[in-house]
Amino acid sequence: MFNQRLDRRRFLGGAMAAGTLAALPRPALALLRAGGEWAQVQAVLDRYVGAGTLPGVAAAIGRGTDPALFMAAGTIARDSKTAVDADSLWRVYSMTKPITGMAAMMLVEDGKIALDQNIAEFIPAFANPRVLVDPMKDLTSRPAARPITVRNLLTHTAGLGYSIITKGPLLAEYIRLGILPGAVSRKKLPAVPDAPTAPSLEIFADRLATLPLIADPGAEWSYSVSLDLLGRVIELASGMAFDAFLQQRIFDPLGMTSTWFQVPADQAHRLTTNYFMLPIGPYPVDPGQDSVYLDKPPFPFGGAGLVSSARDYDRFLAMLAGEGALNGVRVMKTETARLAMSNLMPEGAKAGGLIDGAGFGAGGRVTLRPGDMGQGPGTFGWGGAAATIAWVDRERGIRGAGYAQYMPDTAHPFTTDIAKAVYSSL
Repeated sequence: MFNQRLDRRRFLGGAMAAGTLAALPRPALALLRAGGEWAQVQAVLDRYVGAGTLPGVAAAIGRGTDPALFMAAGTIARDSKTAVDADSLWRVYSMTKPITGMAAMMLVEDGKIALDQNIAEFIPAFANPRVLVDPMKDLTSRPAARPITVRNLLTHTAGLGYSIITKGPLLAEYIRLGILPGAVSRKKLPAVPDAPTAPSLEIFADRLATLPLIADPGAEWSYSVSLDLLGRVIELASGMAFDAFLQQRIFDPLGMTSTWFQVPADQAHRLTTNYFMLPIGPYPVDPGQDSVYLDKPPFPFGGAGLVSSARDYDRFLAMLAGEGALNGVRVMKTETARLAMSNLMPEGAKAGGLIDGAGFGAGGRVTLRPGDMGQGPGTFGWGGAAATIAWVDRERGIRGAGYAQYMPDTAHPFTTDIAKAVYSSL
């Protein structure tokens, strides 16, 4: 359902060579000669659209908490004349996770949850978790070595599965019970489970509690539905619906007026089209004017459910760059924001192939040492399955994001190219 390739996330700690001027198209060279600071980023956007690879793309870059520069090229769909701009709407998919993570950290600050609190105190069905003995053989399980904690949910160390990654008998159970990470399209798609998603966040959590884990909590990093489950913990701890909590504590204070789990019908004209890259060419898997995001979802997916604009998501990044505050509005304490963007992995947990050499904070990857591109330690961010990426590098004093809409994101190195262009511009 969501092909999760992590090159776009590994840039936070991975090696990427800087581009050369010779590789830039002439319009970008002209900008460089004119002194455009981020001309290499615009060159990436122009190249993807100019070559016909993608219909439209965007980027946002800011220094500290200063206003961002928004760049764009192309249109919101191959069959549209509407130009991409800072307010075009993108399926940010897993870029929802850091937002959910920060919401949980606000409740840590409020004293309503604790990082190492057993989630069974909120959802009793998780009181006795069990672990698969042989995940590829059958569902035989043993008692877990320890309980699942809030920290485990934040850092993907709970031992939970994901229908986009999990294999074997457990995957069949996830599909049967509707433990799915979201919807991609109104259309019936090949290789996409033909099963209804759990009808509510409460039922999603209770069904998930009936299934065994793939590893002991705290033992290893494994990408999962943990941020979706965390949404249920948030609403139980706060006494508010999960989406209402996000609206009241994050979206409204930060002026994020274009971030939704369901796009209002009168805003459909801003919604980009998502494409699936097939050997015969791009297929409009979710057209903007007929998008599944115009429908009310079964519940707000805290792991991959949001649609947002470059302008809106930049407000969230700017708040992180401001360590909890933006334009005089503080949504969390400085120490809370710093903790949230630090490595929260349980001691001794194996990092796993997707975040080797890095740590994990409240829903996002954390660079632990200077990156080969020049990104600073503590750089925090994550990406989405349709080729979006966003990060905050407080040491270098920059925040950046790139937006496209195609799946799988392995089809083109767009997000890698955006990150490369940002750091080679410094």
